[in-house]
Amino acid sequence: MMKYLQNLGRSLMLPVAVLPAAAILVGIGNYILQFVDGSTIGTFIKNGGLAIIDNLAMIFAVGVAIGMSKNKDGAAALSGLVGFLVVTTLLNTEKVASLQGIEASSVNPAFGNIENVFIGILSGLVAAMAYNRFSDVRLPDAFAFFSGKRLVPIMTAAIMFLASAVLFFVWPVVYSALVSFGETISGLGAVGAGLYGFFNRLLIPTGLHHALNSVFWFDVAGINDIANFWSGEGEKGITGRYLAGFFPIMMFGLPAAALAMYHTAKTKRKKQTASLMLAAGFASFFTGVTEPLEFSFMFLAPALYVVHAILTGLSLFVAAFFQWTAGFSFSAGLVDYTLSFVAPMAKEPYMLIVQGLVFAVIYYFLFRFLIVKFNLKTPGREDDADLETEDEDADAAEEPASGKNETAVIAETIYDGLGGDENVLTVDNCVSRLRLEVNDMEKVDQEKIKATGVPGVNVVGKHNIQVVVGTQVQFVADEIRKIRKEED
Repeated sequence: MMKYLQNLGRSLMLPVAVLPAAAILVGIGNYILQFVDGSTIGTFIKNGGLAIIDNLAMIFAVGVAIGMSKNKDGAAALSGLVGFLVVTTLLNTEKVASLQGIEASSVNPAFGNIENVFIGILSGLVAAMAYNRFSDVRLPDAFAFFSGKRLVPIMTAAIMFLASAVLFFVWPVVYSALVSFGETISGLGAVGAGLYGFFNRLLIPTGLHHALNSVFWFDVAGINDIANFWSGEGEKGITGRYLAGFFPIMMFGLPAAALAMYHTAKTKRKKQTASLMLAAGFASFFTGVTEPLEFSFMFLAPALYVVHAILTGLSLFVAAFFQWTAGFSFSAGLVDYTLSFVAPMAKEPYMLIVQGLVFAVIYYFLFRFLIVKFNLKTPGREDDADLETEDEDADAAEEPASGKNETAVIAETIYDGLGGDENVLTVDNCVSRLRLEVNDMEKVDQEKIKATGVPGVNVVGKHNIQVVVGTQVQFVADEIRKIRKEED
């Protein structure tokens, strides 16, 4: 079950990855409209971005279908779209009113919100399941044309037809529960935002934070913070409260923590630590991708990670309390911050920089104090015996094969550390991690993998392991897939 949920979290990153394009278009459009009210060009550009935001549910249906299907095939994507169209057409307000023989105005409001990310994800999951089950099915000769991949959208449509009949009764209950959950957190105001921030970070190791994010960022429980912020709908100072507090952490707090870890590293490890912390800190500041930095100390010093989660919750609380808002589409880095500065829903976004500077000081001195006081084994502070082993592995890793680029060498070393073709069963990746399934965890040489300079290795089950690579993970994953094909 855990593996399935983690795969779902990884699959959600594909549709989320399209959001920066929407943010850029909406940001540029808003920027133009700031100076030329009613500008045709500004409106045109902004609407281009809103075209993506307004159809997020459909994009999620397609993206999840691809991500959860065994071959990442286009037939799964088409099936995800088919499934989404079936359920949203059968259960829209007009169709439900006709079925119930009542006026559209009397239909349960849940059906007026049937085109949401939750339904998109459900459609994608059903399509992926249908692809994995039916894409290799051979029908009798009379129906041979519909065999294999052609059968998948047909079966998806049939399953979603039955699912729609169930959802006719279940969806109003589910929707009401989701709305109640969102309203409960929302009703707590700034405290609710703080609690959300705290649990958001705590769930990072499992990859399940995406499920929590969907309730607050997308139109699952009616909050829809990302879309409302960029479209200019909502209440200024309130819309974006589940986004704004991340900027001080990702742009200032975590890079300051990286500096503290560098300063407390052992002298002979400072150079290596500096390389890791600089790359991870810059990724956090510029793009808002924090996993390379978080995974570098998450398992080495778990107590320190809990402190980080508490500080994240505090940051969201502070920003929400003072109603300082800015928004992001991908993550809370400099790129999204700059784009959101002129958004209509942004309120005193410059104060997030002030807050960020304060949090940078807190992070630096608190992390430095805790690391030294409790002798926490953050990067560069491992025991000498471990360091000697890592040095030996690093020396071996630094001997690249002739004609191979650096990424290929890293991929080859990681793959070898995982046990090679005999031990590695599946290879996948999300935005910053390799997600792998191995036959025997005992055959995995974690020290050899870490010697490549990756921020961390996370064993998440008896057969599942994650290697935190960073923003270049896609290229490392591609190289590993090439190795597997060559060996096949």
